[in-house]
Amino acid sequence: MSNDHWRLAVDIGGTFTDVVLLNDTTGEVSVEKTLTTPKAPLEAVRKGIKDLLSTTGVEPQDITAPIVHATTLITNALIEGKTGRAALVTTSGFGDTLLIRDEHRYDMYDLQIEFPEPPIPRNMTFEISERTNANGEVVNHPLDTDLEKLIDEIRNAGAESVAVCLINSYINSENEKLIASRLSESLDIPVCISAEIAPQIREYPRMITAACNAATMPLIGPYLDELQNWLKEEGFGGSVLMMLSNGGVVSAEDAAQAPIRLVESGPAAGALAARWFAKGLDEDRLLAFDMGGTTAKATLIDGFEPELTNTFEVARIYRFKKGSGFPVSVPSVDLVEIGAGGGSLAKADQFGLLKVGPESAGAEPGPASYGQGGEVAAVTDADVLLGMLDPESFLGGDMPLDASRAKDAVSVISQQLDLSDAEVAAGIHEVVNQNMSAAARMHGVERGIDLRGITLLAFGGAGPVHACGVAELLESSKVIFPVNASVLSAFGTLVSPVRIDLARSKPMLLNQIDENLRDSLLEELRVEGRRVLTAAGVEEGSVNFKYGIDARYEGQGNEITVWVGEGESWAAGSDMVTSMFEEEYRRIYGLAIPDVGIEVVTWRLSASADLVLMEPGKHSKGVDEEATSEGTRSVIFNRGEEPVEASIYKRKSLKPGMFFKGPAIVEERETTSVIRPGWNVEVGDNGSLIAIKD
Repeated sequence: MSNDHWRLAVDIGGTFTDVVLLNDTTGEVSVEKTLTTPKAPLEAVRKGIKDLLSTTGVEPQDITAPIVHATTLITNALIEGKTGRAALVTTSGFGDTLLIRDEHRYDMYDLQIEFPEPPIPRNMTFEISERTNANGEVVNHPLDTDLEKLIDEIRNAGAESVAVCLINSYINSENEKLIASRLSESLDIPVCISAEIAPQIREYPRMITAACNAATMPLIGPYLDELQNWLKEEGFGGSVLMMLSNGGVVSAEDAAQAPIRLVESGPAAGALAARWFAKGLDEDRLLAFDMGGTTAKATLIDGFEPELTNTFEVARIYRFKKGSGFPVSVPSVDLVEIGAGGGSLAKADQFGLLKVGPESAGAEPGPASYGQGGEVAAVTDADVLLGMLDPESFLGGDMPLDASRAKDAVSVISQQLDLSDAEVAAGIHEVVNQNMSAAARMHGVERGIDLRGITLLAFGGAGPVHACGVAELLESSKVIFPVNASVLSAFGTLVSPVRIDLARSKPMLLNQIDENLRDSLLEELRVEGRRVLTAAGVEEGSVNFKYGIDARYEGQGNEITVWVGEGESWAAGSDMVTSMFEEEYRRIYGLAIPDVGIEVVTWRLSASADLVLMEPGKHSKGVDEEATSEGTRSVIFNRGEEPVEASIYKRKSLKPGMFFKGPAIVEERETTSVIRPGWNVEVGDNGSLIAIKD
């Protein structure tokens, strides 16, 4: 086995931790799934890796390629408010910025409007006298006496990390670097500056991004140190690369300094896997539908690529209300995420209506059927009662579910609503499907996209259970269930490029650009891009650069992003940039505005390295024949309807070219694919199940 080339990937989810082992030589993929341990995430990672290596017979020293890691630790910490004790240093007079926000009311008619509590409270925010003007000239340096006082205050406050965010530092970071240097010398805690995390115009988005970064540094740094020490002790030969929200990967050291870039790490990995499958299946447009134990995510893949956004809102109080969370300035895969997973809890509200989520049972205690102390009915409990999940086969029988506990939990709601257990279970299943389809539709509407009829790629532990139901609500007639669907996000890290997206604000009118200043700014970004990628193991000469701008018509308050070229230097002329800006502006708003100047506000650079993507294991083309079922099971598919007999198939016995009709249940160790009545399935050449609605 030592002659084979092995690659390992890990994805920590809210409920399960997934581990994937790829044999680069043969294309064979092996997987393991274990419950996440929220209080000590490394425990689940160690268990998953050890169990998988034991099953496959691979030794740690056989794995010399970088181990790629995705995680939801950062976003979960921010959503739950379980962050480190961080301090914030800002310019005198700006200490209330995190509380004032941008003064935008996401619901102007709500008199009791709520916002999430800032990740750094006011009593941990410290002001210091300094000033850099809007042109980047340092007017006042901080005094030594003020710095000594600041150090004592932060030390006495018991801070575990510090964010430094000064006014106008995006254009000149001299004072930020001075303060950070003094703090680092005097305090044995991590320090970050906004000029390195989000050097962009507008103080609130820059400050909240830096604050979220500092608040999560005490969590991710120790975890990555502990992980790397354990891997070294075990004899693994590969370094650790962390998945970023933009779909790229960087070294663990860079990730520890900027954990906010990991905020959508897991979902981004799923989007990359969806892109890979889209290319293999020649589906240039599909909706990646990822439903796990805690959340559900939907990402549009268009032209074989996921959409990217330069800002992402995390910790929304209301899932459909933009502005109710933290608008962090982090390049990210553009997706919608809601609290709808196998662990989402159901209840009857004060009006006698059935509600599902966003609260989740998570991994501890988990749904009632896990038998770990959970008493509130979750989606998984409902799916067990409906017959969609076989309690004895959950995780291949390694973690059998308790159907009686599921029934007891659902019965609590049944008595409140005066309905049968079957009606309530079917209602839970239907409501969560409605929640997910509504979120996907809203995601499309916000981007001017009609998702009706779009093909779904279903993955995650619970995604294949609910995909056909969500597809019907979206008026879609095609669902693809890929191989290893349950651990597809972990798989996605193995087909991800090494990449970092950087930005720097420096407003200039397009017809008055100082080319020397622009080129100097871009060279600084190229130097940083090369540093990050070489730290991740890329040869310096293999780094590719792509250039973009955030621009607007002169006098406007918001910008649009336009990517304008690539290469070792900026090559786009003024006329070319104008044409590309107007084309993109017209696409978004339906018109261009002639005779008005264009202002470039932010300069962007994407540094990446080509990655030799592995091919999936080859599947021989089988003859067209109907698959043989393993028996039947009574399943309730719709509320108010009687159970019907659904054929049961084992995924490992289905070969390319086979076909069968719904209703059917396809079982594998890590997930179950539910084929609703009226759907027909054919097994594709790569082993994917392709379901088509009549």
